[in-house]
Amino acid sequence: MPKRSRRAELIARLARFENFTRPVLASTYLKGEGIEIGALHNPMPVSSKATVRYVDRHPREELLKDYPDVPAADVVPVDIVDDGETLGTVGDSSQDFIIASHMLEHTEDPIRTLKHFMRVLRPGGRLFLVVPDKRFTFDIDRPVTDFAHLLKDHEDGGASSCQSHYEEWVRLVMHIKNEEEVQTRVRDMMKIKESIHFHVWTELEFLEMMTGVRREAGLQFDVEIFARSGIDLMAVLSKS
Repeated sequence: MPKRSRRAELIARLARFENFTRPVLASTYLKGEGIEIGALHNPMPVSSKATVRYVDRHPREELLKDYPDVPAADVVPVDIVDDGETLGTVGDSSQDFIIASHMLEHTEDPIRTLKHFMRVLRPGGRLFLVVPDKRFTFDIDRPVTDFAHLLKDHEDGGASSCQSHYEEWVRLVMHIKNEEEVQTRVRDMMKIKESIHFHVWTELEFLEMMTGVRREAGLQFDVEIFARSGIDLMAVLSKS
């Protein structure tokens, strides 16, 4: 019988994954004291065994101005004002868990972000990642991000691919066809550093990213569970 490729092995593993809701996974795996990044008005429900502090780039007062359509009562308090991609004010090995829901796809260098997540987790601490499956979002027409792309972005912080990401967004998400208008939109978006989905995944590429960062970036963690719920791909990683 021919030996299956690593890609085929991953596909076979996917068949064993179940459907779970985010609150079920959070209540099962998250305990102690931790942080959630960029929750805004949609924080992850957790059990009474978990205490969450909320991290955002801006104080709550600024968020209320930036998102006037979001009811003020729904916006969570911001306990830590920091860049969620680097967590510069959060101490090493200080957190029992990190929640990053619909955040990683917005980063230009996901590997750097994952390194900082692992830095602030205690040994045995857990990272709860949620990203959208691009097949069920406005990203449907975009090419998936393979691990080689992520490695390149990690080498230069995403500088070499930044413009192409915006061009892809304008062409394939905004569906603008006129090339002059495409370039105008891209320049405007880059000038204000508009937040877009810089990277997109399906189940397979998301799994390959996790195996890749262990192998190539030296991150030490175990994948405790991989699941999906609706459009969401979810993983709980335990720092080893």
